[in-house]
Amino acid sequence: TYLDKNQIFYQLIWKKDHPKFPKAVQDIFPWFSEAPVETYRAFGVQAEYRSINDIITKEGRKIAGEGGGNIGDCMVFVGGILLDFNYKAMSRILKVPDEKFRDKVFKTMEENLTTMKRELGMIPPREEVVKVLKESFEKRIGTLKKASLTPEIIQKMNELEAWMTSDEFLHQKTPRIPAGVKIREGVEVLYGLHKARGGLIRTAEEVSEGRIEDIAISGDFQFYPKEGLTGLEGTLEKVPLDEDKIIERVETFYEEKRVESPGVESKDFATTILSPVQTSK
Repeated sequence: TYLDKNQIFYQLIWKKDHPKFPKAVQDIFPWFSEAPVETYRAFGVQAEYRSINDIITKEGRKIAGEGGGNIGDCMVFVGGILLDFNYKAMSRILKVPDEKFRDKVFKTMEENLTTMKRELGMIPPREEVVKVLKESFEKRIGTLKKASLTPEIIQKMNELEAWMTSDEFLHQKTPRIPAGVKIREGVEVLYGLHKARGGLIRTAEEVSEGRIEDIAISGDFQFYPKEGLTGLEGTLEKVPLDEDKIIERVETFYEEKRVESPGVESKDFATTILSPVQTSK
């Protein structure tokens, strides 16, 4: 996520049992998206919600992404209004395999991601957009009252800012994950990538003699409760690299743990896991 002064970022946090908010995960995104969609339309951008968590223009270009999750006994919904966007900065700071890939990211973003400035030819006054957005949310959740940040919160913000702008944080070494590395005969580390309806899925898996020895799953898809993802990783250990076996194990886990992942199905996980295996054949 790239944030700067050209975006209006918002977060909504509520107790899971709050009577004004949807209870079902599949209802949260369309319900909360009504306010930003209404805001875009108020300024002349014909926007609409697209499942699972995007807001798009009538031409199909993305003009906002949204996210959500659970924190303790609360739920969180986040999103932003794109006044403008620095495509070059976003593509420049991403860690990618090579410059060709970086150029592709830049070109694809320009083609598929738009802003109020691109749609309208100008940026509406920020304070006016904030006012309309606030009023749109108030229609659904009631009057919002301005609150001041406490000294404790400000202190914590300063601590996090100092840490996240330090050389130690900014220059942390993160391993580049290759498409596949052969460790020895019969043992490989593979990198899977698959775009499901609900978002991008990535897997890094250690494979031994045709079975999953260890696996890490990540991506930009929604998974509730988020703590369950570690359990899914664990339950996939020792499973053969067979589509039906993987699907069966994922579906059993979903039923037992009652997890939800809007737009991501068991077959999507199987496709991600098996994609590097099939490519190498």
